[in-house]
Amino acid sequence: MVTIELTVINDSGIHARPAALIVETATKFKSNVIFIKDGMRANAKSIMNIMLLAAEPGAVIKVETEGPDEAEALAAIESLFLSRFKYE
Repeated sequence: MVTIELTVINDSGIHARPAALIVETATKFKSNVIFIKDGMRANAKSIMNIMLLAAEPGAVIKVETEGPDEAEALAAIESLFLSRFKYE
C-alpha cells in the first residue's frame, strides 16, 4: 500500500465534474483507491462516495492505493489534483 496527502487546490472543491474525473482515472487501474477525509473513507471508483466527502477548497485528502499498479494509480490521482482537475 502507498499513501499520500493531497490538498484540494482548485477554487470550487471536489464537486461533480472533478469527482467524475477522479472516478474515470481510478477505474483505469486494478488497484483499490481510497480517499480519506476527516475520518471518512471513500472508494475513488464510486462517484457517490467521492461526492459524500464534500471536499472544499483547501481540504486535505489522504489517498491510499493498494494493488498491482498502486504506484501508477497514486501518481495519476496526484496529477489530477495538481492540474486542478484539468478543466480550470
